[in-house]
Amino acid sequence: MGRQWLHAKRAIASQKKAQATGKIVKEIIVAAKMGGADPNLNARLAATLEKARKESVSREVIERAIRKGSGADGENVTMEHLVIEGYAPHKVPVIVELLTDNPNRTNPEMRVLFRQGHMGGPGSNKFLFDFVGLVEAYHSDTATDLETAAIEAGANEVESLTSEQNDDIPSGVAGARFITDRTAIHAVSRWLTQNGWIVITSEMGYLPKQYPALTEAQQADVGEFLQALDDHDDVHRVWAALR
Repeated sequence: MGRQWLHAKRAIASQKKAQATGKIVKEIIVAAKMGGADPNLNARLAATLEKARKESVSREVIERAIRKGSGADGENVTMEHLVIEGYAPHKVPVIVELLTDNPNRTNPEMRVLFRQGHMGGPGSNKFLFDFVGLVEAYHSDTATDLETAAIEAGANEVESLTSEQNDDIPSGVAGARFITDRTAIHAVSRWLTQNGWIVITSEMGYLPKQYPALTEAQQADVGEFLQALDDHDDVHRVWAALR
């Protein structure tokens, strides 16, 4: 018997870390491809690099991903951004964003995962979400006024975020999600960065317009389904009408 359980636990932790690193590398590649290699001019890349450093992704891996995405190495990146609409168990609307270099592999795998729910066609449930700009950040001064910061940054709305809601936010800080026009993401991110905020997410995303009422057992069912989606290597973001 001995300590096999400990080795298994370490193997799972190592696998999770490798999976997280792989997803971050994909994000860096796509961010650099879309907005260029300079994080000072590319808010999405800057936020992804901050996440990479927190996950202890090596500088060599980061630089290679930036070169690959920006085309500095002369390599043509064929990473595709896919959006899948559907429903989790108990008819909870879900939108899944994927980054993949092989859609012919990814799509069938998504259909298998969606057997617990329902995978719809394009336009099946996007009307249940608002497509907006999202900037998530934190400030070391817990007395920071979020409303004032949102107004000065040019955001439309702001809501408080804690470390329990987002693992990238440390405890003992002022965390916030700034909701913006999609065209204002870079401007809001830049203002926040210049005024002492650490930006951890800067992207377009989907916010549910309403949330279905669920029992604890139903919430657990939905949570397991969403976790299975998120564990897939090609899944970039999962947006769901679940509080």
